[in-house]
Amino acid sequence: MSDTAAGTAEETYEVQEAVGEGTEPPAGGFEVAQLELKPALEAVLMVVDEPATAEHLAKVLQRRPREVSDALRELADEYTVQGRGFELRLVAGGWRFSTRGDYADAVERFVLDGQQARLTQAALETLAVVAYRQPVSRSRVSAVRGVNCDGVMRTLLQRGLVEEAGTEPETGAILYRTTHYFLERMGLRGLDELPELAPFLPEAEAVEGETPEGMPSFDVDDPSPESQTEH
Repeated sequence: MSDTAAGTAEETYEVQEAVGEGTEPPAGGFEVAQLELKPALEAVLMVVDEPATAEHLAKVLQRRPREVSDALRELADEYTVQGRGFELRLVAGGWRFSTRGDYADAVERFVLDGQQARLTQAALETLAVVAYRQPVSRSRVSAVRGVNCDGVMRTLLQRGLVEEAGTEPETGAILYRTTHYFLERMGLRGLDELPELAPFLPEAEAVEGETPEGMPSFDVDDPSPESQTEH
């Protein structure tokens, strides 16, 4: 076998190994595999809507996952050394670009242009209870906070920070948990990186009162005075 043929066979084997045996590479796949890796990663990460895993990037770029992981970490270190206004971070199990914290005020000023788009104190407190007690029902969140949380929970759901997580076997109440978007916004790799605040939150059972359901879940659309909710 000639050196040229041997080289072609080796390249073909490497691509097949990267995408998996028996998997047909997409059109132009071999051309993608021959691109310089770091610029290719930068180009892809510029357009991702959510953090991309090293495994997914490796499949797209026809490379070995270990090779991609090493390149991502090298890029992250290079941006830090160069003092760039952005950084490459591993959040919610994947990689994506984000603004470096030192320049967050400049970005906030540009995006908000003086308008406040932050969560209310009530929403932040409710989100904290869900984060540390998840999966948890609305009634238990209300019991911990001492105020009905239906309206605030609806806001958190609309913003994609919490999601439904099945039902409680004993009561049939819907359970809620935080989302990957929550981890991304908080800059966390996983829930195990949450600050150690749980011991300072009262146990829901201790403040639920006499009824097992805790505080009643009022209809947030009911205009009657008896159904006032926190927003």
